[in-house]
Amino acid sequence: MYDLTVLLRQNQPDRLAGLVERVTFHNADSGFCVLRLKVKGERELITLVGHTPTVAPGEYASASGTWVTDREHGRQFKAVFVRISPPNTLNGIERYLGSGMVKGIGPVYAGRLVKAFGAAVFDIIEQTPERLREVEGIGAIRARKITSGWADQKIIREIMVFLHGNGVSTSRAVRIFKTYGQAAIAIVTENPYRLARDIRGIGFLSADTIAQKIGIAHDSPLRARAGVSYALSEAAGEGHCGLPRSQLVSLAVKLLEIPQPIVEDAIDQELAEEIVIADTVDGVPSVFLAQLYNAERSIVSQVQRLESGSPPWTAFDADKAIPWVEQKLAIQLADSQKQAIRLALSSKLLVITGGPGVGKTTLVNSILTILRAKQVKALLCAPTGRAAKRLSESTGLEAKTIHRLLEVNPANGQFKRNEESPLECDLLVADECSMVDVPLANQLLKAVASTTAVIFVGDVDQLPSVGPGQVLADLIESGAVPVVRLTEVFRQAATSRIVRSAHQINQGLFPSLPEKGEESDFYFVPADEPEAIAQTVVDLVKTRLPRKFQLDPVRDIQVLCPMNRSLTGARGINQMLQEALNPPGEHSIEKFGYRFSVADKVMQIENNYDKDVYNGDIGFVTHIDAEEQELTATFDEHIVTYAFGELDELVLCYATTIHKSQGSEYPVVVIPVSTQHYMMLKRNLIYTGITRGKRLVVLVGQKRALAIAVKGKQTERRWSKLAEWLSP
Repeated sequence: MYDLTVLLRQNQPDRLAGLVERVTFHNADSGFCVLRLKVKGERELITLVGHTPTVAPGEYASASGTWVTDREHGRQFKAVFVRISPPNTLNGIERYLGSGMVKGIGPVYAGRLVKAFGAAVFDIIEQTPERLREVEGIGAIRARKITSGWADQKIIREIMVFLHGNGVSTSRAVRIFKTYGQAAIAIVTENPYRLARDIRGIGFLSADTIAQKIGIAHDSPLRARAGVSYALSEAAGEGHCGLPRSQLVSLAVKLLEIPQPIVEDAIDQELAEEIVIADTVDGVPSVFLAQLYNAERSIVSQVQRLESGSPPWTAFDADKAIPWVEQKLAIQLADSQKQAIRLALSSKLLVITGGPGVGKTTLVNSILTILRAKQVKALLCAPTGRAAKRLSESTGLEAKTIHRLLEVNPANGQFKRNEESPLECDLLVADECSMVDVPLANQLLKAVASTTAVIFVGDVDQLPSVGPGQVLADLIESGAVPVVRLTEVFRQAATSRIVRSAHQINQGLFPSLPEKGEESDFYFVPADEPEAIAQTVVDLVKTRLPRKFQLDPVRDIQVLCPMNRSLTGARGINQMLQEALNPPGEHSIEKFGYRFSVADKVMQIENNYDKDVYNGDIGFVTHIDAEEQELTATFDEHIVTYAFGELDELVLCYATTIHKSQGSEYPVVVIPVSTQHYMMLKRNLIYTGITRGKRLVVLVGQKRALAIAVKGKQTERRWSKLAEWLSP
């Protein structure tokens, strides 16, 4: 059992207060600082890491946050809120005034001012500044500088107190201050929804919370206008770049709970200021977020730029190259693959698509082998770390994530590789392109030099990207780029029931299942009720599959669920599997709805460039330090340490969603299929899940649910303009 008081205490932020003895580091742009504090009861100075717009030795810092242990710098206090106050001791006042924080005062004048006025010096500067001239050496000009500098510092403090009072963390408050300056309070009071548009990391819901605190009406036009962009952002989370206007109105009314006429007026105002953009999709009047609309237009112009001209290599005889590469790689290419090689050697842009077992990897390897023999410099990339690792293993060449290839800046998320600094290569191969959304595709294509050839590889029948758009499908549908669609399943792959079943499902056919007693790599285990399905999954993972196939239940088997919610969803099955395989004990910790223990299987759910760990990476908890409030996990030998307050970046991963598994492969996959997942039962969802398994796939549940998925509509329509624009 857990001690409730301990759990509650673990979820409460720690507090720290002390005199700023030294400012080790302070970035004036971001507000990031490293301070050394003299704290009552502590023998040595304490290191505080946080954000504040200004700070000087002698000031008083109070903060809330968590204690962490940095491997290089030792014990530190990582602050979420930092409040800097004027010092209240004569020594502190003199150090503060002499630090250069107040214009017109250096160490000499600081000493004279404190000697003349003592602890009342701040009141003198603020209320009777004419008395400053009583101090030797301070004339009218210096006195004006001092009072002006003091006023600036006072305004900064007022802004921080106002923002803290409205629940804004210090790091966000610094961004707000740096963006708006001395007008910050006026701007936030007048229109807090500007924060969602102007400040990175602040969304509509955060801005809406501030708006409610300062008294903005629920049906205010301000709120309605901000809500329009919020509704479109929510639609983008479902894969849309825009929405038909009628759908946008309905969604905004539902999300904001305000009358339709107010929403209609808000859309018109947002259109007038070009914050959103009106266009049509297949003749349907639609509204787009400007950022996504412009990104799609940019992709079109990049494709047109890149497809013009000849490939960067000199023309050579493909009929000689093909038998050479067959001998070099000891393979026999099919006619369809040979034709694809001819096309690849003569194209600036090319799409290669096809399902499992059709030879995409062999084809890409053959093309790379031929071109590298001609001294063609190739770069390889994929959207996720696991997909990049698979590409590297299959080609023997280095492959990077797209973010790493474009050299993302951890501080601001901007890419160093772009139009001005393009990638240095003759050929770019991008794998798993079904996962690439519109914003990332735009960034990647902008960083490709006009002389470079590009090959997009991916299975267009898998789930589209989690982010907005369906770039691979639109490229293929438009006819703007040559496409190789491999359909022939090779003899070796055809013996796999996983491969056969995937292709049957993709064609809308119920998969042929093995006879009783027949050895297979694809099975269906029937179970009707949700409780029975979930329990069967646990029994298979814990006992039956490891015993029959000599498997490690945690490292070899991955449960993939159509959705997160419900008893047979990823969250519910995760808890059951954790209890069965690695039950929490007294040394476990509970954070953000999960109980973490050493040896737990976990997944990173957002990109963290600082820690060099990315969305979808799977690792294992190796250490929990309750005293230092830290958890350590290992991702493929890469060790990552999290403060307890950062554990919202991790979830348990005995089970995960099929969406999260894109770009990954696992030795064994178990998929629960239940009518509880009715809304998610789509053909491409089950197809994607099945194609994640390398050695064995087991479906557990109701055949009726599988039939619904197989016969069901392939996908919900994604509202996008890209295919229309790309079409010749």
